[in-house]
Amino acid sequence: MSRFSFQISATDGAARRGEIAMQRGTIQTPAFMPVGTAATVKAMRPGEVAATGADILLGNTYHLMLRPGADRMERLGGLHKFMNWDKPILTDSGGYQVMSLGELRKMSEEGVEFKSHLDGSRHMITPEGSMEIQRKLGTDIVMAFDECTPYPATHEVAEKSMELSMRWAKRSRDGFDSGEEHAARAALFGIQQGSMYEDLRQRSTDALLEIGFDGYAVGGLAVGEGHEKMCATLDFAAPMLPHDKPRYLMGVGKPDDLIEAVRRGIDMFDCVLPSRSGRTGQAFTRDGPLNIRNARFAEDEAPLDAECSCPTCAEFSRAYVHHLVRSGEILGAMLMTGHNLHFYQDWMRAMREAIEEGRFDAHADAALERYRARKIATS
Repeated sequence: MSRFSFQISATDGAARRGEIAMQRGTIQTPAFMPVGTAATVKAMRPGEVAATGADILLGNTYHLMLRPGADRMERLGGLHKFMNWDKPILTDSGGYQVMSLGELRKMSEEGVEFKSHLDGSRHMITPEGSMEIQRKLGTDIVMAFDECTPYPATHEVAEKSMELSMRWAKRSRDGFDSGEEHAARAALFGIQQGSMYEDLRQRSTDALLEIGFDGYAVGGLAVGEGHEKMCATLDFAAPMLPHDKPRYLMGVGKPDDLIEAVRRGIDMFDCVLPSRSGRTGQAFTRDGPLNIRNARFAEDEAPLDAECSCPTCAEFSRAYVHHLVRSGEILGAMLMTGHNLHFYQDWMRAMREAIEEGRFDAHADAALERYRARKIATS
């Protein structure tokens, strides 16, 4: 099989149905990637994650660099062998931590110096270093190292941040290519930046296209700007990216975010929301989010979602899951997370089918109306 290919089989408006083919497997798009930050999707066995329909996972370079460490991971045969996942893995470059760690980091032209949140030890990540760490992990889709511009940002601040990310993108490209054996079987994605500014997004895109990448991500969204501004930015940011390459919206998101982004031409997503929400008692359903802690579910014998075929919904009632979550039982987190991940994969599968059948807008409008208007108790 070739190193990396992307084929679009159907379109409906801007929405695209496609496949990414890699040596470790095929990714059906639009695709949602469960987040396995530290070589695990919390509360789930890898086989259970695969059973939800996930074709690819996301891991995090920064966290895996700190623990268990990239060198140890390489000695143990790489991330896939380590966690027993034989499908593709995409790793974030560590760029998000440039923003999120705040006082724990110091940024320069060279890269970012981090103070570990675990033990206070100092670490330097450069674009070249990020590529090397991802090589040692054995990543299938490598993300370029960038600065995730915080929101809000003035045009001047966003411009400076974007320009730094583009210089780092070129260094990431060179660093990736230097690992010839890994580069022969992996893919490298560039990350568009520019905050909410159309001119900066265009300049970022132009710079990335000049460098050349296998796929392109929209970065710097889902950082506090809200759903409407995110969609407004995607209206101009997504069409700038090449039609024949995958488009990945990083860190998104809620079920309605996914639909609106697919409507605008996005192919790939990741978010901690389904797993994190599962651990904290929120289930996603076709009728909106459900807070299983609510007392109204204490004797409710219905499944979390009557239309869901996941093991949780097939075997257990809301009353039982309510009891587990309220009691702090580990099984509660497992059942809730499993349901949420299954729901997300079903949500994506329904969109793929709607695009294939030329009815995406009708499907999207009906799904959103139901999800937003018929919310079950959320508090």
